[in-house]
Amino acid sequence: MVRKIKAKLVLQLRNQGLSGRAMASAQGIARNSVQAVLDSADRLGLGWDDVEEMPEAEVYAALFPGRGVHESVFAQPDWVRIHTELARVGVTLKLLHQEYVDATSKAQATMSYDRFCRLYGDYAAVSGATSRVGHKAGRSIEVDWSGPTMQLLDPATGEMSKVYLFVACLPFSRYAFVEACLDMRQESWLRAHTSMFTFFGASVPRLVPDNLKTGVISHPKEGEVVLNDAYREMAAHYSAAVLPGRVRHPRDKSSAENTVSHVATWVIAGLRHEQFTSLPQLLTRIYEQIDSYNRQPFQKRDGSRLSVFTTEEKPLLQPLPAAPFEISSWSYKRKVNKNAHVVWARNFYSVPFSHIGALVDLRVTETMLEVYRGDERLTSHLLLPASTTNQYQTNAADLPEGRSFLAWDRARIEEWAARMGPATVTVIGKIFETVFIDEAGFDAALAVLRLSRRFPPARLEAACQLALRGQVRSPRYAHLRPILDTGQDKTGHTSEPEPDDGGYVRGGAYYAGGPR
Repeated sequence: MVRKIKAKLVLQLRNQGLSGRAMASAQGIARNSVQAVLDSADRLGLGWDDVEEMPEAEVYAALFPGRGVHESVFAQPDWVRIHTELARVGVTLKLLHQEYVDATSKAQATMSYDRFCRLYGDYAAVSGATSRVGHKAGRSIEVDWSGPTMQLLDPATGEMSKVYLFVACLPFSRYAFVEACLDMRQESWLRAHTSMFTFFGASVPRLVPDNLKTGVISHPKEGEVVLNDAYREMAAHYSAAVLPGRVRHPRDKSSAENTVSHVATWVIAGLRHEQFTSLPQLLTRIYEQIDSYNRQPFQKRDGSRLSVFTTEEKPLLQPLPAAPFEISSWSYKRKVNKNAHVVWARNFYSVPFSHIGALVDLRVTETMLEVYRGDERLTSHLLLPASTTNQYQTNAADLPEGRSFLAWDRARIEEWAARMGPATVTVIGKIFETVFIDEAGFDAALAVLRLSRRFPPARLEAACQLALRGQVRSPRYAHLRPILDTGQDKTGHTSEPEPDDGGYVRGGAYYAGGPR
């Protein structure tokens, strides 16, 4: 009966001058129970002033120590071990309860599964430990961009540029990683992930991003999630699956959201008085700040993010692949030309000739170019330097036998010109003399030689002879085509422009400085 009394209220009413009979009548409490509170307070010398700031439960415990406490008839599990084991992959409370029953049922009564789960929740709440039911160690990484940004100063111009922060968090240990990027594009997103995996030193089965376009193309309410190809490829390299949070459900990645707010304090606010002029300089300070953040002790549980990660989570992570992921970009629906080559960055790369006219996709890394048709990888090439143009990368196996499929070079062009005649050879030679590299003259030289497909080779040779007798130093297609169209190669001379007698022309003496 006394257990249900609000002992603190009884002492307060007595302090206001109410008698025991009045308190019992007003509060609907048995007089014996009220008297028990008053007798205990008098015996311990406790008055209203002593208990005014104490919670109700503490007042009751002070007046009646030990009352209501009884020994359980059930065997008590080792909750510390239960909490540790529950972090392991595949371990559930159901499994741990069965193991507890198997180990103790012969010696003592065991509690039911419902009581077992409820008492574990009480243990986690009282000890300040995070419940292991929601998050398993080494199972997922939550990633996101931080809303707040930082700035870099250009020392030459004095201009400020934005720096974006990529944030990652392991939900179990709350171990965090932050990377600074100059933009939020695809390449920066992927590069930040590779740095993240290197920082953690291991991988996990699940990546939980937001629904940004660099990672997720579409996330419908019904149907499958459509991922960005490069992001899916990166995740597969690290043996991870991308499971984006639902649209407008930030609690699906609450750990990352919470870490973003902490980063605003530890990194952005913590470095607000410092000025940075380069990204490496900023990254160094960010890594120092996030290391301090990970070492900061928890407020409601033992240890820190670093200690929990090192002792409990890191042993359960999966190892990294032997080589880091190579950043790539995709170019879609590129047509294979009739010469069995596809164009990328003003250069030409061969594709198996059976795919001429088809649309293919290109995967381009820093060193390689790969050609795909659907899910089939057709061929690959070393990427030509960005400074080159009109170069051919050709795998001999991609082309059929036959000269028409060979890539053009100067020797092949001059051989074609020699079949036309010496004047054509001279015209082609003059074209190559005007360019700084041979490749720059391929187009102009081939344009001249392809005139032999419209006109007989003998006429092209005659046109070249006629053009070389003129004043043009290096005859081109634009000079030869009018000669052939008008038939001047057949007469042997070009038409002279008609004299213009309609204007006054000063004599040579005027320009030589003679008398005027």
